[in-house]
Amino acid sequence: MQAPTTATYLPHLAYDSVVFGFSGDQLKILIMEYHKTNWFALPGGFVRRDENLNDAARRGLRERTGLDEVYLEQFYTFGDTARFRPGVMEGILAANDISVASDHWLLDRFVTVAYYALIDYNTVVPRPDALSDSINWYALDELPPLLFDHEEIVQRALVTLRENLGKKLVGMNLLPPLFTMKELQRVYEAILGEKLHRSSFQRKMLASGLLERREKRLSGKAHKAPYQYRFLSKANP
Repeated sequence: MQAPTTATYLPHLAYDSVVFGFSGDQLKILIMEYHKTNWFALPGGFVRRDENLNDAARRGLRERTGLDEVYLEQFYTFGDTARFRPGVMEGILAANDISVASDHWLLDRFVTVAYYALIDYNTVVPRPDALSDSINWYALDELPPLLFDHEEIVQRALVTLRENLGKKLVGMNLLPPLFTMKELQRVYEAILGEKLHRSSFQRKMLASGLLERREKRLSGKAHKAPYQYRFLSKANP
């Protein structure tokens, strides 16, 4: 394998994505493991010279999830000097039998633009890239140690997601097109990290004007079947 060159990619600029999925009871994120290192990190990559930054982040998501239609939002830029650790990148390259000179652009300092993405957990089969052994879902309280400042990136993404929850109802991207009120409440509880009162939550959501009630989900006695809902509009960046 050959190292990528600056003829193809912009030096000093990268992107990293915190990909959230909801498993039904837990909020999880995608974490990749670099080949032969036991090192874990967020999925990310570099920006091609002929590519828009947002398009690069979407390309990276598509390559690792197979999905095109996802909620993706840029939320912060990380550029502290402490994240400059050329030895780590050198180790990742060496584990993949890639040898580079000490002044190679991949060993230089990078500023990374961070995104968070919301996807339907049940529609994704994660795909590792050429430098990775695996990419898997991890619950937020079961994350392995992450490289560079990726733990900080995860925490800031979670704060941003919580702040946006009431403004944009971004939970819609973590659910199938039709869902019950109970399923919606579980998403909110997983994101906020706290239990919500069922009646108060239902009143608030119905009063928001953003839900449309659909047919009941029949699974036994009709009078016990819950109504299904869908969002009237979809928030996209």
